[in-house]
Amino acid sequence: MSKERKIQVTDVILRDAHQSLIATRMRTEDMLPICEKLDRIGFWSLEVWGGATFDACIRFLKEDPWLRLQQLREALPNTRLQMLLRGQNLLGYRHYADDVVKAFVQKSAENGIDVFRVFDALNDLRNIEVAMKAVKAAGKHAQGTICYTTSPVHTLDLFVKQAQEIEAMGADSIAIKDMAGLLTPFGTYDLVKAIKSSVQLPIAIHSHSTSGLAPLCQLKAIEAGADRIDTAISSFAGGTSHPATESQVAALRQTNYDTGLDLDALTEIADYFREVRKKYQQFESEFTREDISVQINQVPGGMMSNLANQLKEQNALDRIRDVFEEIPRVREDLGYPPLVTPTSQIVGTQAVYNVLAGERYKTITNEVKRYLQGGYGQPPAPVNVDVRKKAIGNEHPNEDRPADSLQPEIEKLRKDIGALAGNAEDVLTFAMFPDLGREFLQQRAEGTLKPEALMQRELTVPAKAMGKVATEFKLVVHGETYEVDITGVGDSGGGRRKIYLSLDGMPEEVSFEPLNEYVADKPGARKRATDKGHVSAVMPGNIVEVLVKLDDVVEAGQAVLIAEAMKMETEVHTSVGGKVIAIHVQKGDRVTPGELLVEIA
Repeated sequence: MSKERKIQVTDVILRDAHQSLIATRMRTEDMLPICEKLDRIGFWSLEVWGGATFDACIRFLKEDPWLRLQQLREALPNTRLQMLLRGQNLLGYRHYADDVVKAFVQKSAENGIDVFRVFDALNDLRNIEVAMKAVKAAGKHAQGTICYTTSPVHTLDLFVKQAQEIEAMGADSIAIKDMAGLLTPFGTYDLVKAIKSSVQLPIAIHSHSTSGLAPLCQLKAIEAGADRIDTAISSFAGGTSHPATESQVAALRQTNYDTGLDLDALTEIADYFREVRKKYQQFESEFTREDISVQINQVPGGMMSNLANQLKEQNALDRIRDVFEEIPRVREDLGYPPLVTPTSQIVGTQAVYNVLAGERYKTITNEVKRYLQGGYGQPPAPVNVDVRKKAIGNEHPNEDRPADSLQPEIEKLRKDIGALAGNAEDVLTFAMFPDLGREFLQQRAEGTLKPEALMQRELTVPAKAMGKVATEFKLVVHGETYEVDITGVGDSGGGRRKIYLSLDGMPEEVSFEPLNEYVADKPGARKRATDKGHVSAVMPGNIVEVLVKLDDVVEAGQAVLIAEAMKMETEVHTSVGGKVIAIHVQKGDRVTPGELLVEIA
């Protein structure tokens, strides 16, 4: 056995673990009570921020992500705090100007981040240089990242070359990020051995357990010279999450690689999170379990749970296997990008459109168009020329670093958001998600922020509850348990059933709706699109922009609206030419397929 080499552990319970298993929904209030115990464990770092947490905080939880970071920093004074940063994409879904990247890194460091894991979805390392330099300028740990994937062009030699380029940037360490659980044990050994023989930096292994192989991969990585592993407390481990912290600690005990972490203390933390997880059962999915088919469809853990939840919201969960089969085809068309945010979202959403529309690339998202224009960087392999032509015509893709064409943004963003931004952090929130960020800041100023409800139990009212037959049950809302008597059930209408309750402290009339199901329109809602001149959306979503006005003359195939679905924007086109005689939507409206949105005559 090799000489003694203590293995360091980064635990991802406060970020990637819940992103992978419950769609990033864990609230800060469920993190803070256990922080004192987490802080005493002796982890090399705790991953607490970045990835999808910023988006989820303002989109669903209505929490200020900067406040979360500040509270975690205060609650974890003895532990390095780590974040996942998407290079030039930061935490959004587009490339930002260099001044925004520098400002974001600086503010993240000031608010408590010690370790920045910086990656680019395409492994186009031009897109991480500015962020890496900003991390070093802030005096923090810069961890350059290689996104692992498999394809005809992703070879061992390519990964070694990328590791050498990351070292040359001045990185403090290198992470091998296996977001989809594609690594195999002996492949991991070969990869780590090759990289360790070519660079002098510590190596961290981040691998999801989707295929069930990640714990074995980590052990082989350690044998090959890896210095650090990413794990998750067992109550949020396994499946599309990560190897269990306790299991890996136990596996290395009394060996030359002993982590030195206390299993008893870890078990107490696991017990706490086991109870926390019960609160979020509505976000659990059968598609986050261990499944070796990931070696075929290559869908990463965080993408798996979010994709399942998004399809569920669109009443299309039964098509998820079709989507999984379509994802590798779209990925090949786009030049084999690794599937990690934002490319996972770009590929996944386009696959959903291809499946639900019944025709491949009938609708092409704006993000796919931007990707094919070179807006995200250089694809790893040549793209499908027919798909590119359908998306961007004969336009020649940009081959320069995408951010080179961007003008400084900070001052413009500051002016655009105005008095709603109380500090520089608010301006950066607005920068990440302009419409969503503005809405969040506006609601915060008005005191109207309202997080999505956590309904811990589904309620089924039996037929005999109609009339005067009382039914007793317990209802859990936001962690509070209420004993309820049903004293009568009213008429159903608009897809809802009104239940009259005998309950102190709650309204007498409560409307229960099936979770994540479309509620039927009430009388007076939009008409159905029935004529050729009627424009409708392909998928449920929100209107981002109305591109036409009344009496405008449009051509067949012209975009008249921009809609957002699954965090990706798409143009909504008219199939006929003529004059716009009616517009039934405005920016911010929620729409569903089949509704009449614009009329052309």
